[in-house]
Amino acid sequence: MADEALQAVQETPKSAIYAVKTTANQERSVANMIAMVTRKEQLDIRSVLVPEELKGYVLVESPMLEIVEQAITNIPHAKAVVRGASSIAEVQHFLAPKPTVTGISEGDIVELTAGPFKGEKARVKRIDEAKEEITVELSEAMVPIPVTVRGDIVRVLSKEERGVTK
Repeated sequence: MADEALQAVQETPKSAIYAVKTTANQERSVANMIAMVTRKEQLDIRSVLVPEELKGYVLVESPMLEIVEQAITNIPHAKAVVRGASSIAEVQHFLAPKPTVTGISEGDIVELTAGPFKGEKARVKRIDEAKEEITVELSEAMVPIPVTVRGDIVRVLSKEERGVTK
């Protein structure tokens, strides 16, 4: 059984990542249309990726450039395939999720964007990167009570640098 799987992998042609230039803010619709065309015409496109950090581009995994060009032929907002291919290793950083507490430091002033304290300002007291949680003290509270919230429901208002708020 393992020999069959290994043989199947060896027979599968290597794939590369091709960048498709798109109209700004149309990346998702282009990716969805590429997926539809791939299913309809049974093209050998293995994956389609829309990284948030890469505006105006959709990444497409396929063994041949011609397959990607065929897929985008009649898709609105898909302009062209950028010449040259990338390996999966070169786009690996787009695949790993970034922790929600990245860019937040102890002492920062944040605003809570959801939950029972929505709209409240607070000072960051502790960050738990493993759980992606932040412990804050609400600014408006009479008694400073630490509240632990998810990292994705806070927005940094100001950074604290060496005891001085910026």
